[in-house]
Amino acid sequence: MENERILLSSPHMSDQGYEQEYVQEAFDTNWIAPLGANVTGFENELAELVGAGHAAALVSGTSAIHMALKAVGVGKGDVVICQSLTFSATANPIIYQDATPVFVDSDKDSWNMNPAYLRKALEKYPDAKAVIVVHLYGLSAKLDEIMEICKEFNVPLIEDAAESLGTTYKGKYTGTFGDYGIYSFNGNKIITTSGGGMLVSNNEERIAKVRFWATQARDQARHYQHSEIGYNYRMSNIVAGIGRGQLKVLKDRIAKKRYIHDFYKEELKELSQISFMPENDWDFSNYWLSAITLKDVNPTYLMDELEKENIESRPIWKPMHLQPVFEKYDYIGETVAQRLFETGVCLPTDSKMSDEDLNRVVTVIKRVLSNEKG
Repeated sequence: MENERILLSSPHMSDQGYEQEYVQEAFDTNWIAPLGANVTGFENELAELVGAGHAAALVSGTSAIHMALKAVGVGKGDVVICQSLTFSATANPIIYQDATPVFVDSDKDSWNMNPAYLRKALEKYPDAKAVIVVHLYGLSAKLDEIMEICKEFNVPLIEDAAESLGTTYKGKYTGTFGDYGIYSFNGNKIITTSGGGMLVSNNEERIAKVRFWATQARDQARHYQHSEIGYNYRMSNIVAGIGRGQLKVLKDRIAKKRYIHDFYKEELKELSQISFMPENDWDFSNYWLSAITLKDVNPTYLMDELEKENIESRPIWKPMHLQPVFEKYDYIGETVAQRLFETGVCLPTDSKMSDEDLNRVVTVIKRVLSNEKG
């Protein structure tokens, strides 16, 4: 169909049916439960893929951040330094732990946490219990500088790699640099289990503790005994089966996402109003989403025109320090994150897109920008 909906980023199961094989195994063994062979297999296979020591499969990336904060000892009244330019799921778990977020601006080079402002935040809050850095849209943050600062202030680093599975920083996978890393398998991510997440760390004892907390913190006893508050956060064996199948096509999905980004960049290179997300020599991005910023054009106008052609797009994340729910908390920085939000558009980056689909998108963009309305 000429006007078939082009989606931003939607689930993409393997042509080979890998996911169905693992799910069928769960049915054949009647292991339709939280935990099971697929859960253990998914944890081991993902940890091996990214080079992490240990992994805990959970129900979401959000729950993985929550467990990471708990694992480093964040509690009531503690300060957690958090990147402002991100989705709210990065910051919400800080509130779950009754802690206090302090938000930090991005830099133009990476769109991620500005190390200089991280330093200022830690100088102001030297007793901060954790730092959460995000690898936005698959772009890696300046990890060397950020890790050095965290080491200097003796504060644990948590990497929100929800959007950057498969991205490498200087040849090593994002999510494996900090004390803890988290991945998301939400329906729109580069691989999906419909919902789900993973916490990775080289700290075997803490990952075991996370598994305990995430399974209702049930003590080793014949009866149901609980000495700590627990959570119902463990991934199901069915969902994990989908994840195991998806892992087999991760490289293919990354290749397609990068192809889409390169297509846009080539086709739109003559348009002076467009700037693409940054590329750095330290970064091999999965380009989960291809994002642009606009000059002298209203992003809402472009998104409306795309929508008229049944093409989905969306703004860049609204920074957390500008969100009503977080506006009372401290912010360290200037206006880089705000400007990215005000000028940015995420273009369709669905791994099922054909060249015909991509041409539909760029045709609308060229028409809109040549008219220079908005």
